[in-house]
Amino acid sequence: MTTRAHLSRRARGLPPGGRRPLTASGRENRAGLAFVTPTFVVVLVVVVLPILWTVLLAFQDAKLVDIQGMGLFGNWSLDNFDSVFASPGFWSSLVTTLVYTVGATVGSVLLGLTAALALRRPFRGRGILRGAMLLPYVAPVVAVAFVWEIALSPQFGIVNEWGRSLFGWDDPIAFLSTREYEVGLLGLHFDVPLALLTVIAFETWRYFPFAFLFLLARLQAVPDGLEEAATVDGATLTQRFRYVLLPQLMPVIALLCVLRFIMTFNKFDDVYLLTGGGAGTDVIAVRVYDFLTARYDVGAAAAQALVLAGILMVLLGIYFKFFAKKVQEES
Repeated sequence: MTTRAHLSRRARGLPPGGRRPLTASGRENRAGLAFVTPTFVVVLVVVVLPILWTVLLAFQDAKLVDIQGMGLFGNWSLDNFDSVFASPGFWSSLVTTLVYTVGATVGSVLLGLTAALALRRPFRGRGILRGAMLLPYVAPVVAVAFVWEIALSPQFGIVNEWGRSLFGWDDPIAFLSTREYEVGLLGLHFDVPLALLTVIAFETWRYFPFAFLFLLARLQAVPDGLEEAATVDGATLTQRFRYVLLPQLMPVIALLCVLRFIMTFNKFDDVYLLTGGGAGTDVIAVRVYDFLTARYDVGAAAAQALVLAGILMVLLGIYFKFFAKKVQEES
């Protein structure tokens, strides 16, 4: 029987062990799985499991002192979400987050576009200036936040010194601790959220190099013949930008707006380092941190983090549903 089995395997082209030899595609698949498995394990441990643990905590009465003895499943309830939505300042914090996110996103993209247009043509020293544009993005956030705090200080800040000498300011301005500042323009007086605008300006300055790199790379890929043909046809500088360059840049601008919106909506460190969430800069990410460190309420902090993620997914869903296809067609 054994001899017949061996003869049968040989007749079918099988080795004595009974396994078929791996084909080239099979070896490639096995090698691909071997390469992907470490990354999958890291993502599972670092990203997926913490998200699942946050979801579980959001539906439980979890305090920081009790978290070590808690199991995976406890008494599930919606009390954390009730306390989040009913907590004072939640809706105003959401509005502040949206204003901060939209302002910083638009500002960083526009500033990056301006810098890319200014540095696209060759001139002496262009390489140095391009490298200098990246400094706000690569510098440590703690260092640059400290520099801004010193420069904007009402006691010894250089900005107030310039304001007194150049613009005749009577009193120093506390940019990072003034919720509303009265401004007079053309005989009209109105209040502006000074601290929030200052934080938006910091976010714009810090992350415009991100947009600058993307837009400059796209501008370098635009054929010179398009602009030359428009110039021969008599198009002005504004018309060349609107009808030649802008359609080429729209896909990149749309992608940058989505990426910067996601990053800024979840931003915590910039706001916390500059103002600590005070003076009208209480974004939701700072509120999550306060729920965790000041109240030691892990469940409420997790619930608020889920609310933040849910709002972000809804906003992104609206964009992809109504605007993404339109932008792609126009490009």
